[in-house]
Amino acid sequence: MKLILKGGHVIDPANGIDQVADVLIEDGKIAQVGTDITAEGAEIKDVTGKVVAPGFIDLHMHLREPGLEAKEDMQTATQAAAAGGFTTISCMPNTKPVVDSLVLVNGLKQRAQEVGITKVQVIGAVSKGQKGEELAELGDMCQAGVMAFSDDGHYVNNSNLFMNALDYVVPFGKRIISHAEVHSLVCDGHMHEGARSAMLGVKGRPSVAEDIAVARDLLIADYIGGKVHIAHVSTKGAVELIRQAKARGIDVTAEVTPHHLSLTDEIVTMANTATKVNPPLRSRDHVEAMIQGLKDGTIDAIATDHSPHAFEEKDREYCFAPSGFSGLETALGVVLTHLYHTGLFTLSEVVDRMTAAPARVMELAEGTLSVGAPADVVVFDPDAEWTVDPKEFYTKAKMTPYEGMKLKGKAVMTLVNGKVVMENGQITASCL
Repeated sequence: MKLILKGGHVIDPANGIDQVADVLIEDGKIAQVGTDITAEGAEIKDVTGKVVAPGFIDLHMHLREPGLEAKEDMQTATQAAAAGGFTTISCMPNTKPVVDSLVLVNGLKQRAQEVGITKVQVIGAVSKGQKGEELAELGDMCQAGVMAFSDDGHYVNNSNLFMNALDYVVPFGKRIISHAEVHSLVCDGHMHEGARSAMLGVKGRPSVAEDIAVARDLLIADYIGGKVHIAHVSTKGAVELIRQAKARGIDVTAEVTPHHLSLTDEIVTMANTATKVNPPLRSRDHVEAMIQGLKDGTIDAIATDHSPHAFEEKDREYCFAPSGFSGLETALGVVLTHLYHTGLFTLSEVVDRMTAAPARVMELAEGTLSVGAPADVVVFDPDAEWTVDPKEFYTKAKMTPYEGMKLKGKAVMTLVNGKVVMENGQITASCL
């Protein structure tokens, strides 16, 4: 099968490409990028005026399968990913049961092959049952092909266990992804601790809880010589700690979510549990630090932390509702609206943070339009204006703090291994 994406604005940061060009896809791989490409028998799709880029890579999302399929499942999660322009998603292990063994890793991979329409990277748990007491089957899971390890949703409070885990996976070249919040400082809090929480009379989660956790993880990574990745960075203190650590040569990478780049705690109300997320939406000074950290490379990548919940779980009092909301289908629009259309980032910088950068962090083959690379491609219209309507989401979880907001920028086509899986907002495949 041959396909030519004709006349688009091709942006491939991994290869320094930023120009109007054609992309030839053949047998599921990138065959050529250039001008005036022709190929006998090729299907041609005119993408003039659109951006053609490597498919987006999400290093952090919650698939909810196995065991929590009322929130999300493999089919709906990969459909939501494709709708948002993502061709690779990485699922956290906080499922039921927790993904802490070779059997569960293999089961998820098999399930992805059966019903998934995007690629799925599996992240294994650091500790058995994510209880922070005993190391999980790290070696077996490495052999099964996990991308990384994390107890996300929980901070690995036991420093000895965290150090042993980091040391154990060094020979495998894997990263430990840290959910960095000292539990004792945030366990009874529900939003960012600051003026807004005081006004609402709600117990807050202080930013220093993240700073302390990041500092510990960086010190241990330095001591061990291991690789640590800081998930969903949200505080200016954490950004500065990571900046200093990188300058010292510590092997640390980091991610930030679209919502921590665009929303502040000022939108939090007790009537809207869609604004409840962990770590919480913070004050403007922290948001500005996230943007600067992403701009200067202190923060490597953008990750959605897509955290779907069933409606009845979120439709309750704020302090009793779980943290998290759906993020795969709004990520591109949010990032383009708040970073590109404000002049803070170029299109190439945005694409880099969602493709080449996450691929570098986890040493993935994707995130590039190099000849011979998998033809994982997104075509998006950076100027498409749309209003967020959760009823149109493919994800099962319809709550989002962006509901009713106008965004500018939307994916119009997603290809995985050269196969069109989404076009003009419609899913066109049932599996890969």
